[in-house]
Amino acid sequence: MLYSFIIIFLEAQMRDYVILSDSCCDLDKKMRELYGIEFVYMYVHFKGSEQIADLDWQEYSQKEFYDELRAGVICKTAQVSIENYQQAFEDCINRGLDVLSISTSSGLSGSVNASFIARDFVLAKYPDAKIICIDSLISSLGLGRVLVDAARLQAKGKTIYEVARYVEDERLYYWQVGSVESLKYLKRAGRVTGMTAFMGNLLGIKPIIISNIKGENLSVEKVKGRKNSIRRCVEMTKENIIDASNQSVFVVHADCLEEAIDIKAMLLEQVKCADVYINDVGPILGASCGPGMFGIYFKGKKREV
Repeated sequence: MLYSFIIIFLEAQMRDYVILSDSCCDLDKKMRELYGIEFVYMYVHFKGSEQIADLDWQEYSQKEFYDELRAGVICKTAQVSIENYQQAFEDCINRGLDVLSISTSSGLSGSVNASFIARDFVLAKYPDAKIICIDSLISSLGLGRVLVDAARLQAKGKTIYEVARYVEDERLYYWQVGSVESLKYLKRAGRVTGMTAFMGNLLGIKPIIISNIKGENLSVEKVKGRKNSIRRCVEMTKENIIDASNQSVFVVHADCLEEAIDIKAMLLEQVKCADVYINDVGPILGASCGPGMFGIYFKGKKREV
């Protein structure tokens, strides 16, 4: 009873809040503006200099980026720094807003840990502010889907605490199913061994990659051929999705738009989902997965792997 009273009292004192993420959310500008979602930049070392990992591709085009990777250029990435999170949190507070920060999976990036440290620094300076930081345990448009659902709840008048509780309770119900065109980019990123990449590419083997309960990318199956990898990912979506007719499925691609459009058609026909949103994978994940990567993101059964 006392706990409930305290929560009611705290919620009555709350200000408006912003939903904040990072460069791995892979939502386009239109979608971010529609839902009022903001993000903090990660960085890539590309074409001889450090540049922001821009989801809107303002400094260079998506095709230019992936053509450089195809040509053998190695692109290194960097997580969001503590300083960048501090600046972002303080900017929000100075605008009169509290912060719900939902970061890409700790299984893939240290950004969420940087957000925890920055939060503590900023709250020491602004003790009346509210900053809640959450590990989404997923990345790319899986994270994007979490953010959109959080923003929809915010628009319905849910408090920062209610939305935070939702994300923490529901994050393992958000799925990723995807594959890559070539294993050589995962090899460059240290995700697979050189022999695995060589033999896989030689035999045309494509891994089926999901996000496990720790938010790590895990290969759970191997199929032969690109078309089979697409077909299997659509099948796995159908096997694991819940309430398909009432949800949008998100599809991300790395410079393979035509195949993403084919995947959309297959999802609408076979999975019977309400709609499909397609967007580019951003520079951070694109640097590791390489051109030809695709991913399908949806809400489904609780992840248990």
